[in-house]
Amino acid sequence: MGYHTQDARREFESWGRRYDRDPLQRFLFKPSHRLMVRKFQHGEERILDIGCGTSQFAARVLPRFSNAKVVGLDLSRSMLRASQTRCFRGHDRMRLVQGDSQCLPFADDTFDLVTCSHSFHHYPNQLLVVQEMHRVLRPDGRVMIIDGDRDRWWGRLIFDVIVVLMEGRVKHLTGEAMSGLYRRAGFTDIVQFRRRGFLPFLLTVGTAMKAARPQVLRRAA
Repeated sequence: MGYHTQDARREFESWGRRYDRDPLQRFLFKPSHRLMVRKFQHGEERILDIGCGTSQFAARVLPRFSNAKVVGLDLSRSMLRASQTRCFRGHDRMRLVQGDSQCLPFADDTFDLVTCSHSFHHYPNQLLVVQEMHRVLRPDGRVMIIDGDRDRWWGRLIFDVIVVLMEGRVKHLTGEAMSGLYRRAGFTDIVQFRRRGFLPFLLTVGTAMKAARPQVLRRAA
């Protein structure tokens, strides 16, 4: 049996109420968010956070970058309900959208940066998700996906055995496989950053290679 979108939806719906109290917030998600924020570049103001959960990442981005506007997308109503208090308490630069990462409800070339933190292993068609990320990014926009690092024996034990037993047939990729997805989707300048330790994780960053749309010149009346 495989892992399907409805399986992911059930997982996320069950986590919504307790997500912010989960120990993973401190030991995995918070250090992951710090690493991602350190990799931001000038001009990355229109941000799409896929699998935003309860918008912990956006809550760290918005106070630090005054020009940033974040759209948080999640499959789960439960997660988005839990997110609303955080997002709308003084953050008029945050918008929440319920949607499927495999079919993003946004126009081409909409965002400067797409981020995804520790939800990518839940996506059944991972190549399609990365292709959708590429589609909604502007030319030379960037993607950051961070997920568990299973390239060493300890990571394989955690993410291929323990997590699968707890969450079902989710799929954490090797660093090489993740880079391969990026290349197939049209990303270049792919770089990876690892955090070792008890809960290792891997950040993969890529740049969207795509032709800029020609500007239409209008004649004066």
